[in-house]
Amino acid sequence: QAIILVHWLLTVWGCMNYMLPASYAWGNFSVLAVGIWAIVQRDSLDAIVLFLTGLLLTVLTDIIHISAFYPAHDHLSDTSRFSIGMAIFSLLLKPLSCYLVYRMYRERGGE
Repeated sequence: QAIILVHWLLTVWGCMNYMLPASYAWGNFSVLAVGIWAIVQRDSLDAIVLFLTGLLLTVLTDIIHISAFYPAHDHLSDTSRFSIGMAIFSLLLKPLSCYLVYRMYRERGGE
C-alpha cells in the first residue's frame, strides 16, 4: 500500500506543470490502478504479475518521457524544477518498488 501511495503522490507532483505529456500520467496511473487491484485480491498471482510488469515497463517509458520532454533552456520556473524532480525521484524509486513487489509475488506462491 505504501508503494502505491508514494508513487501516486510523486506522479501527481510530476504532472503538476504539464511539462510531461499526458501519456506519462496515463501510463503511471494505469499501473497504480493495477496495483490497487493487486492489493484488493491478495490471492491473485495475475494481479501482482501485471503490477510488476507494469512497473518494469514504466521504468522504460519514464526514461523516454523525461529525456524527450526535458526542456533545453536553463530558465525553468521553480514549479517546473519541482515537477520534473519528482518525476525523476519516482523513476529512481521504481527499482526498489519492483524488488518489493517481486518479494510479494514470491510470498503469494510465485516461482
